[in-house]
Amino acid sequence: MSRPNILIFMTDQQRGGTVLPGSPVKALTPHLDRFRGESVTFSRTFCPAPHCCPSRASFFSGLYPSEHGVWNNVDVGNALSRGLNDGVRLWCEDCRDAGYRMHFAGKWHVSAEESANDRGWDSTRPFRSRFPRREGAWRDEPQPFEWERFTPAAVRLPETRGEGQILREGYGTYSHYGEKETPFNDRQVVDDALAVIRSRPRDPAPWCQYVGVLGPHDPYFVPQRFLDLYDLEDIPLPANFHDRMADKPALYRRTRGRFDQLGEREHREAIRHYLAFCSYLDSLFGEVLQALEETGERENTLVLYCSDHGDYLGEHGLWCKGLPCFQPAYHVPAILRWPARVVRPGREVDAFVSLADFAPTFLAAAEIGTERRFAGSSLLPFLADQPPADWRDALFTQSNGNELYGIQRSVMTRDWKYVYNGFDYDELYDLAADPGETVNLAARPEYKPVRRELAKRLWRFARENRDTAVNGYIMTALAEFGPGVACADE
Repeated sequence: MSRPNILIFMTDQQRGGTVLPGSPVKALTPHLDRFRGESVTFSRTFCPAPHCCPSRASFFSGLYPSEHGVWNNVDVGNALSRGLNDGVRLWCEDCRDAGYRMHFAGKWHVSAEESANDRGWDSTRPFRSRFPRREGAWRDEPQPFEWERFTPAAVRLPETRGEGQILREGYGTYSHYGEKETPFNDRQVVDDALAVIRSRPRDPAPWCQYVGVLGPHDPYFVPQRFLDLYDLEDIPLPANFHDRMADKPALYRRTRGRFDQLGEREHREAIRHYLAFCSYLDSLFGEVLQALEETGERENTLVLYCSDHGDYLGEHGLWCKGLPCFQPAYHVPAILRWPARVVRPGREVDAFVSLADFAPTFLAAAEIGTERRFAGSSLLPFLADQPPADWRDALFTQSNGNELYGIQRSVMTRDWKYVYNGFDYDELYDLAADPGETVNLAARPEYKPVRRELAKRLWRFARENRDTAVNGYIMTALAEFGPGVACADE
């Protein structure tokens, strides 16, 4: 069998439940619904960090932030890292070197020092960085450009708060949702991708194409015709919306405080706009699938629909994504179609999957060998309906914060979730009894054995993935169970 073509449609900030039947946040997605029937849906797919850059770097490298080096938004003035660590290689570079024709359209956001073109892709609209790589420099000089947006005109507040607005003195007014015909220019991104599909030369060389749209990222501005698909009266608030998080880190409560300016109807309206945004993206994805059908390349093309991270979508009164370590910010869609290889299409796999799994998956599908170690593992056995007996039974996350920094790590099994917060007290949730993560059990002495066992697993993963968030200084070594528990029983 010839090597497959690879087509990736990656959205930005799309919550996993929006594509899953039976989910309380399932969006109207007719094209994805049909696509699911021809594919394998990985219903428990999670990103390693709740931000664009570290998660995208994990998707392309197969590594966690502790090894690829991208911890935060690389384009902000106070970034901790602007690009990948030296020596980190991406799967797209392997595909290019193996003879794949590489096509890129849309959002990159892996490095502020390099474009997609520097990493194996051919893009007609390459990313232009304001932070060119400086050889021998391990830290950027201070970047004052963030101050350019804070002019008197930019931060002047209106006399009254408008629909969906959040007033922030000194920051300006934020509009959470609204109507716009072409949000984030995603129409242009897809048009660029369609032009490539329809003009691609028909030759034996396999191709790889990445389509990176920016929706349904906040703020949620969408075409009116997709809003019309939803009735506000049918949009409920999340079951845990009224959780004031009194037993959780103070930063969580402070973050929620911003959104408390919105009334309950506005929260429901924001959910409506978000779901409409997902429907808009579904229509764009449908156009890509139709173009692929018209070229006759469907059968030997591996197609992945996924996202880089999720959205709280009103859970606990929160929106967008960030340090609150709740599942909605980490849970993402992952639907993979490969007609030539998928056994029993339409299946849903509920094994724990990470965005780091896709790098080894693509290389295995393309029959490209490498001696590199990945944090992820190939998903091809699941396509063949032969799940590995030793597949992971826990999933881990890593975050050092984004523009607002804070060390945070977590480990999640099917029954428990433990969050180590370097900036506040820890969290422990009984996921079997409390899937909405509303009751923090971390302070209860009867759960100490559970906390210790999960901490042991968390630190072992940190050691295996060269995570150095283990400083033993008296003012920073605040974990209940320190990294040394990883050595217990050895």
